[in-house]
Amino acid sequence: MNNTKEEETFSFQGEQFADIQMLHYRLPEFETLSLRQKKLIYSLSQATLFGRDITFDQFGKYNLRIRKTLEAVYKHYQGESTDYEFQALGEYLKQVWFASGIHHHYACDKFIPSFTEQFFRDAVLSVDKKQLPLRENEDVNELLNELCPVIFDPTLHPKRVNKADGVDLICTSACNYYDGVNQQEVENYYAKMKAEGPDSEQPSYGLNSTLIKKGNSVREDVWNADGKYGAAIKQIIVWLERAKAFTENEQQHKVISLLIKYYETGDLRDFDRYSIEWLHEQDGMIDFINGFIEVYGDPMGLKGSWEGIVEYKDLKATHRTQTISANAQWFEDHSPVNPAFRKPKVKGVTANVICAAMLGGDEYPASAIGINLPNADWIRAEHGSKSVTISNLTHAYDMAAKGNGFREEFVIDEATLQMMNLYSDKTDDLHTDLHECLGHGSGRLLPGTDPDALKNYGNTIEEARADLFGLYYIADEKLLDLGLLDSSEAYKAQYYGYMMNGLLTQQVRIKPGKNIEEAHMQNRALIAWWAMDLGSKDNVAELIKQKDAQSGEVKTFVRINDYAKLRDIFAQELAEIQRIKSEGDFEAARKLVETYAVKLDKALHAEVLQRYERLKIAPYKGFINPVLKPVCDATGEVTDIIVDYSEGYTEQMLRYSEEYATLI
Repeated sequence: MNNTKEEETFSFQGEQFADIQMLHYRLPEFETLSLRQKKLIYSLSQATLFGRDITFDQFGKYNLRIRKTLEAVYKHYQGESTDYEFQALGEYLKQVWFASGIHHHYACDKFIPSFTEQFFRDAVLSVDKKQLPLRENEDVNELLNELCPVIFDPTLHPKRVNKADGVDLICTSACNYYDGVNQQEVENYYAKMKAEGPDSEQPSYGLNSTLIKKGNSVREDVWNADGKYGAAIKQIIVWLERAKAFTENEQQHKVISLLIKYYETGDLRDFDRYSIEWLHEQDGMIDFINGFIEVYGDPMGLKGSWEGIVEYKDLKATHRTQTISANAQWFEDHSPVNPAFRKPKVKGVTANVICAAMLGGDEYPASAIGINLPNADWIRAEHGSKSVTISNLTHAYDMAAKGNGFREEFVIDEATLQMMNLYSDKTDDLHTDLHECLGHGSGRLLPGTDPDALKNYGNTIEEARADLFGLYYIADEKLLDLGLLDSSEAYKAQYYGYMMNGLLTQQVRIKPGKNIEEAHMQNRALIAWWAMDLGSKDNVAELIKQKDAQSGEVKTFVRINDYAKLRDIFAQELAEIQRIKSEGDFEAARKLVETYAVKLDKALHAEVLQRYERLKIAPYKGFINPVLKPVCDATGEVTDIIVDYSEGYTEQMLRYSEEYATLI
């Protein structure tokens, strides 16, 4: 991404609160798009923002009522705005906005308010009840009696997503995808569906529904225009219909029409038809994701949280990903996995570097930096996949991190630090490309293997598989031959950064006494600690203690003694992870994850937290969306769409709650 005079004065950092740093992201070259393209982006962006309430409700049945009550107090509080408890309520509300609910977006633990229940009750009672989310004939005390235990009792709904071994994952998770059913009933319900369906081309059963048990009857409440979330979905459809008027080609028009049909019917086979046609749309500058997509928020890995992204191509950087995808068959054929688990013919692997123009739902405010879809294994096998790496978000991360002292604190020596400063930005982007473009799309399931066989360990194993694919190939001479790297030493920066993160620095996101629970974090810990174990005999990598020359403090660092052997270990890990995936070996997956990816060394964790605390860096980052503003002439005709970056986080969240409210 080119640096310009505009960028030199652009403020990437927004406000910081709790453990979160808000960032602004730029829309480079947006002004060069045609008016038609800008109108398409605007319409799709509106469709993206109207899904917001769905995500809140999916993440917890009380989230919307709590958010709206907090907002009413925040806007209409009659006391002093400098009051400590009101300030604490404001920070809690900001956390709720960020996480789309009362549980941390990454750790899934329930937030602990710093304000008292009595203050909350008094503050709510002081607000005009017309401002509160009261049901018909409900009084304020009834509202408070429902919400206060949920907010203030730490034992009630403590985890949004619980993946602990040996417990009922449904009954111990607060996410709002199930009602009255337990884990065994969920497994039985969808096992029966799969058994009764065709052996191939099965839809992703359960992806867009709440599973409900009343009496002895278990049924699905499907999310569609006439069902649950219908009010939000109808608004999404309105803006998708408007977007059709500005499509760049017939295929885009067809894709949006199929998505509308799926939203109207709720039929997952319509979703599969849409997904296949979405894969085939390659020519337009504009693309989008809109729907019930990723299943990380469901402990069973079945239900899709609602998300939306609107994007346009970063043409210069896309050359990199297109080079990778054009050579997909070579990478598959030379993978260190059992040939039986490779794809004989890689189909339809396409990849672009894109700029996000709007984020929504489960991609907002925290967003992925790379995406590979669709998730259905049979569609990947038959039709391929489409990947994106989001350049303007990674650029915002990089700009915000400049000079924060992180690498200086945790990298072992000056030589390694210089190596990382020289190569890490490039190898980080390239590893993300390999992960998304090829890793997720590589390999195949053996005939008869259930795609959901790994259950609650499936997401962790899949992320480890894609990461290992990228780690193995980033050290391959093929990348030099393709012109994607210009040094045979560059991969070492990625290896060191990855091991440092998996063994040490990602722990800054975990509170003392807690385990690793998020799938991506588990994946990184699994790869790194397993590699330490596999390489222990040859001392391939180690954790060492060094005394700081200035402070005299003894600190732990990662030292890699043999980078070539570490690559061999990554190859060994990839081969086994692919076998587990291909064969659906649940017990092997469980053993690996529970052995390497869950528990933390308490003393090491405490040390890392202490060192990080001194840097005053927020461990989590999120994004404030730009505001897209139509410009109209005297007749009301839209003549341009301009980008405004001035909106703050609180201002944006309150506006979204007003303008895009759809669910009670």
